Amino acid sequence: MQELGNAINDSLSESDRIAEAIGEIKRAGYDVFLVLEATIGFNRRDENAEDEEEDKPETTEEPKRTFEATAKIKFTSQDHRFLRALKIAVDDENR
Repeated sequence: MQELGNAINDSLSESDRIAEAIGEIKRAGYDVFLVLEATIGFNRRDENAEDEEEDKPETTEEPKRTFEATAKIKFTSQDHRFLRALKIAVDDENR
């Protein structure tokens, strides 16, 4: 796990693209703080389960995901102005 963390850190440190973007921000007069969070999970494989997975046919179709709002949000006039400035449309029923 430590080796993976070191490899990710080295990749970011050696990235010309990241260094260039940070350089532009610094030249514009800003201090830069780059904080990245990675969640890496490990599960020990069961050798028997691996054999069973090989016998299963592959499916390429992913399940459809649907999202539904579960709460109402009340926007202030400042919220609406901010969202309009970002070109984000808001339903009038939420006013």
